[in-house]
Formats: sequence, structure tokens, C-alpha cells
Amino acid sequence: MENNAIVQTQNLSKWYGEVMGVNDVTLSIHPGITGLLGPNGAGKTSLLKLMTGQLKPNMGIITVLNQPVWNNYLLTKQVGYCPDIELAYQFMTGYEFISFFATLSGYAESMVRDRTFNVLETVDMLEAKDKPIGSYSKGMRQRIKLAQALVHEPELLFLDEPLTGLDPIGRRHVMNLLKKLAEQGISMVVSSHILYEIESLTETILLIHQGRILAEGTISDIRELIDEHPHKVYLSADEPRRLAQVCLPFDDILSVTFGDEAGDVIIETAKPDAFYARLPQILIENELNVSQLYSPDDNLSAVFKYLVG
Repeated sequence: MENNAIVQTQNLSKWYGEVMGVNDVTLSIHPGITGLLGPNGAGKTSLLKLMTGQLKPNMGIITVLNQPVWNNYLLTKQVGYCPDIELAYQFMTGYEFISFFATLSGYAESMVRDRTFNVLETVDMLEAKDKPIGSYSKGMRQRIKLAQALVHEPELLFLDEPLTGLDPIGRRHVMNLLKKLAEQGISMVVSSHILYEIESLTETILLIHQGRILAEGTISDIRELIDEHPHKVYLSADEPRRLAQVCLPFDDILSVTFGDEAGDVIIETAKPDAFYARLPQILIENELNVSQLYSPDDNLSAVFKYLVG
């Protein structure tokens, strides 16, 4: 086991009857922000609940901050958890809700007020502190959930889909807040089913599907996986048939088809880097004009589908 890892699991499994939630997961998570990526039902929430001691594993070992997790109430003072569900009492004001959690966290009555104000300021909710939570927007409710996870000053946060349902302004607000917390030295495990959200937060990701970790590493590592699977490249050309004709002879070209719109050419290549490298020369030598080029496969979503397949 690694002393510098904040979360470690070995052959960790959790099942619900015949349904496997987490399936033989062995991993190490290090300080900083780690993204846990996967579609709905992939096992993200089950894994986070195992990490926070809300679920007991059926098999395997898990440690957080080099401590056993299950039934370890002292560890709860060091970690914060922001669930994906709405947990706030709608009739409470933001101030009442956070001060309630500050009291539950063991702060003396004389410290509860200061701690509550501090964390509400951190999440930019001071102006709304006296309004009932039921009147909050989705973004405000996400920030108040984050406030309760921060109120006891944890060194590690587990955030389950913290950006779900936010509009672009609310999403940017929460993302900036998470980056600010990371700069202050708070480590995080952030789950999401939207890949670009995590990609904008961190370089370190875990891909999970059907309870298994499919891949782990940096964005660069995953980019290398992207380049190992076939790409479809969409081009809009003035002379689509002549473009198809000059591309077909290369060994790495798997297929060339035409799209629904006039001028659209869809080229599938087994070696995207080689294709992109020679394309400009092909266009120049053959005096071909391409007005648009994009690849829906050149992203993390594509490699995820590739690994699942």
C-alpha cells in the first residue's frame, strides 16, 4: 500500500443481491482532484459510498487517508461528502442548515456562528443565508450542499455529480469554486457522467463501467488510448468524390462513405495521426478544397465507448 495515496482499494466489491455495484476494484488515488467518470449506473455512487463508509464492502479492502473506512467515526472528521441527491431541509434557511451541520460536527456553540459564516462566504452564499432553501435555484442548492461538506474543514472531499442540472453560469461558478478549494490544498474525488466537465477540472481520471475500472491515468494517457481505435473524420469538400478517390489507396483507410449533405465525406482511419499528418499535402497536391473537418471520435467520450465495447 502507498503511504502517499489518499484512497486505496484492493479487490473491492459490493453487490446488492444479484446486482454488482462495484466489481473487484483495485486502485490508488493521490492528492489533488481525481475525476471518476462513467455513465449513470456505472457504479460511481456505490464506489463513493464505500469510500465514505456509508456502505460496507462484501469483499476487499479499502483505506482512506491510510485508515480503515468502515465504522471509523474519527475519519468522518477528515472527509466531506456532497451527495448527488437533494438532502437539504427545504424549510430551513441556508444559515440554519449549515449551522445545524456545524453543531453536528462537534463545534462549540461559540464557534458555530463563525464557522457557518466562513463556509457560506467560501461558497458565495452569504447574501442568500436568510432565505429558505426551497426558494434556491439549482446552482444555489448545489453550493449549499457543498457548504455542508466543507463546514468541518475536511482535507478530502467526495463529490457525487456536483455539476448535474446546472446552467452554464452555475456550472462555471461551481467549477471555479472547486478549483479554488484545490488550490487551498483540499483533495477531491469528483464523479460525473459528462466527460468535458471533468476534463476542465483535472488531468487525473478514472473510467468506470459496470462497477469495474476500465482505465486510469492522466488525460494524456487517455488521449493515447483514443489514438489506438479507429476514427471517423467528417469533411466537407467541393469535390467529395475526388477526395474519396485520392484517400482510398492508403492502407490505414478502412472506409470512405458520403454523408447526407452535399459535399460531406466520412473517412474511417485506423491511424488518425498519420491521416491528419498527410491530409494537408493531399489537399495541396490535388488542389482540393475542404471547408470543414471534425472528428466526433477525437474526444474522451469516444475512447470511453471504445473501451466499453
